[in-house]
Amino acid sequence: MNIITFNHVTKEYKNKKAIDNLSFSIEENKITGIIGRNGAGKTTLLKIIAGFFEQSQGEVKVFDETPFNSITVSANCIFIDDQLSFPSTLNLGEILDATGKFYENWDTKLANGLFDYFNLDRHQSHEHLSKGMKSTFNVIIGLASRCPLTLFDEPTTGMDAAVRKDVYRALLKDYITKPRTILISSHHLQEIEDLLEDILLIKDGKAHLHLPVSDMKEYAIGIKGKASVLEKWLENRDILHKSNLGTDSLYVVVRNNFSTTELEKARVSGLILSQVNSSELSVYLTSKTKGGIDDVFSETYNW
Repeated sequence: MNIITFNHVTKEYKNKKAIDNLSFSIEENKITGIIGRNGAGKTTLLKIIAGFFEQSQGEVKVFDETPFNSITVSANCIFIDDQLSFPSTLNLGEILDATGKFYENWDTKLANGLFDYFNLDRHQSHEHLSKGMKSTFNVIIGLASRCPLTLFDEPTTGMDAAVRKDVYRALLKDYITKPRTILISSHHLQEIEDLLEDILLIKDGKAHLHLPVSDMKEYAIGIKGKASVLEKWLENRDILHKSNLGTDSLYVVVRNNFSTTELEKARVSGLILSQVNSSELSVYLTSKTKGGIDDVFSETYNW
């Protein structure tokens, strides 16, 4: 069953398309990573799903309803980001108590357990927390709500590495305990890929890839070797990234659609093959140039 369906959806701001003819669907009870660079359209996408924004064109369905102004979507969805705000008259303990009344599946025991583990003070105000502590508190709200659809937009902003690790582990353990549909947006795939089942890669407001994490890991292959050999071997190949290694060697990342025989021929010709991890691949796929920063110097100095 699909919880979310986008059908040729576009969202424009002052003649700029934040989302551009986007189509995809997401099944229930999966953790999906919304991956892309800053400005790719991830936040706009999540806010349309949550019903905060209305699309300019196309059709959006969440729980089989148009999410904008939908009571059903509002009651069954929570959106967590680093801009989340609460009444300044309430301290953290009062916010937890009040929030629990809004969500049918709220888990008080989980909220209090995480609150104590992360050493939060019930008497402190949300607005006076550090950036990282605000994000931690917001994640607690998102997990304890146990909403059928939970949306996290860059949820670990400001957290140090140890806290991020604990937060991701808490998220996974809670998902195993209470499966639901969770979307996490990030431009740091390496930190969350072990949580994910599917990846939706956004580039310039469009769905560049939507596939299981296991397929993402096999999507491309890295090849290193002498430029003269490599250039001939790469004719008519789908090159995702290309960079110079010294004066006469290259490193390229290409779409992995080779046969076993072709890969063996590459090795025999002296080329070195390597796996490309999901994080590196997402960077190559969303780069505006195949050579990355190297292209700036190549164009400037004719390297």
